[in-house]
Amino acid sequence: MQLNQYVTTVRHQLDTAAEAGGPEARQLSERLTAALESTVRLVLLEALSDAAREITLELAPGSVEVRLRGRDPEFVVSNPPGGDFEAVNERSATTVAAEDFDGASTSRTTLRLPDHLKQQVEEAAGQDGLSVNSWLVRAVAEALNGSHSNKRSTRREPGEQNFTGWAR
Repeated sequence: MQLNQYVTTVRHQLDTAAEAGGPEARQLSERLTAALESTVRLVLLEALSDAAREITLELAPGSVEVRLRGRDPEFVVSNPPGGDFEAVNERSATTVAAEDFDGASTSRTTLRLPDHLKQQVEEAAGQDGLSVNSWLVRAVAEALNGSHSNKRSTRREPGEQNFTGWAR
């Protein structure tokens, strides 16, 4: 990112304002312009760093950093370790089907899945036309409500017996 255009704009604005003040104001403007460039650069860098910090809060666990290359800053976006950035954004997406939340508040949860299971979840979500987050919310809700499967629970009540096979 080139800061020269911003520094030049501030210098031009100062010169324009000094023109209205007469010759003494122009001389003062010329003296101030020498020190102005480094001050404007520093203030712009502080503003860019603050912006990067705010963006990082929104991208967590990813991050944005401002680094100097020569006299000009550049932004560096870091993806979260051990995962791809798109999957993290997809998990935290806010465009989830209305029936998934029914207007309830939400909370963020980190879920660690084995790679083969994650791949299956992504495929299933894609087939249903949902984001991974929406698909997982729906799967959890169905599992808790028992609407996903008609199978009888494998958990037995105390004293319950289960027999299979043929009897003679």
